[in-house]
Amino acid sequence: MIMKEIKYLVAAGFLAAFSTAALAQDQVVTVTNVVTVLVTNVITVTNVVTSAPAQTPTPAATPAPAAPVKHSWNSSVSAGLTLVRGNTDTTLFSADFLTEKKQPTDEYSLGAGLAYGTQNGLDTANMYKAFGQWNHLFSDRFYSYVRADGLRDLISDVDYRFNLGPGAGYYLVKNTNTFLATEVGAGYENEHLGGAYDSFATVRFAERFEHKFSDRARLWQTVEVLPQVDKFDNYLVNFEIGMEAAVSKSVSLKVCLDDNYANRPAADRLKNDAKIVAGVSYKF
Repeated sequence: MIMKEIKYLVAAGFLAAFSTAALAQDQVVTVTNVVTVLVTNVITVTNVVTSAPAQTPTPAATPAPAAPVKHSWNSSVSAGLTLVRGNTDTTLFSADFLTEKKQPTDEYSLGAGLAYGTQNGLDTANMYKAFGQWNHLFSDRFYSYVRADGLRDLISDVDYRFNLGPGAGYYLVKNTNTFLATEVGAGYENEHLGGAYDSFATVRFAERFEHKFSDRARLWQTVEVLPQVDKFDNYLVNFEIGMEAAVSKSVSLKVCLDDNYANRPAADRLKNDAKIVAGVSYKF
């Protein structure tokens, strides 16, 4: 009886051990399946990301071309009037016009002026002048030029005097507020002086200077010497210095000294003519 029970117990133990082993094997398989499913899902997600179409980058906007720099003419008209009444009867009127245009490779300047005066019924000033000059720049400082100018001064007995010629110039100083230039060239002069006609070749030496103290005030100065090529004692010197101060955007006050020297003047005329002119200038 006892042996029979022992057999039952041993058989029951084998069954329990087998069942435990079988249960353990089922759990391992289940875990393996779960891991396999998770890995498969991850791979599937990766495939979705990889197969997404790449976005085409938006092209950068093309910048608009810069507007061309406009180089306009800068012009001014000046006028001055002096009246004296009493012991003397004096009238002096002067006026001048100036226009300039500066481009990267070319500079243009044109000007004209006049002065007329009387004293006790006699003319004391009767002068008219004009000039034009074109500069062509080969660099920031070096340029060639062509210049023409004319003069009529009845008080100095100059019926007319014309000069025309080319030359070269160089900016010794050139910045925003200041420039200093020197020029040398050749020319041809034709004149009617003291009732006699004459024409000859000349050499021209010149210097130009301007300094702007601010947007409202400036100082300028010019000088030129014109000797006759074969008679250096026959020469002209023209000198000018002046100041200008603005009282508004378009109106300014102006004063200048204009001195003209002729080493061989007309008969019974002085060599030097100088005048100081003060007036009002209008810019446009």
